[in-house]
Amino acid sequence: MATLSSAIRIVPDTLRTLAFGSISGTYAGIGTPFTYPVRIMHIYNGTDVLLTFSIDGISDYFVVPASSFILLDLTANMTTYGGAAYIGAGTRIYVKGAPTVSSVYLSVWYGTNG
Repeated sequence: MATLSSAIRIVPDTLRTLAFGSISGTYAGIGTPFTYPVRIMHIYNGTDVLLTFSIDGISDYFVVPASSFILLDLTANMTTYGGAAYIGAGTRIYVKGAPTVSSVYLSVWYGTNG
């Protein structure tokens, strides 16, 4: 059985947001690129329209309907290589759409020893 001293601590990063007036038909970055590998990512679309998201600012990767969210818990399962999956440091999330109210919110969690 693992002890607490050998556990990986999950730590939240600062909340990233982008208001509806900054979201248009071209991709806009939500906050800054990730400083650490992300283990949990939560995106809440508080706007009034379906939004499209990208990890490179060019290609469409996924959508989140109005007033809903997507939660990616990458640490829920181990990979075949024995480690946890993650979204790499330096990745930035982009969004596009045509909302008329509210904001999109991006929360991420990363792992650390200690």
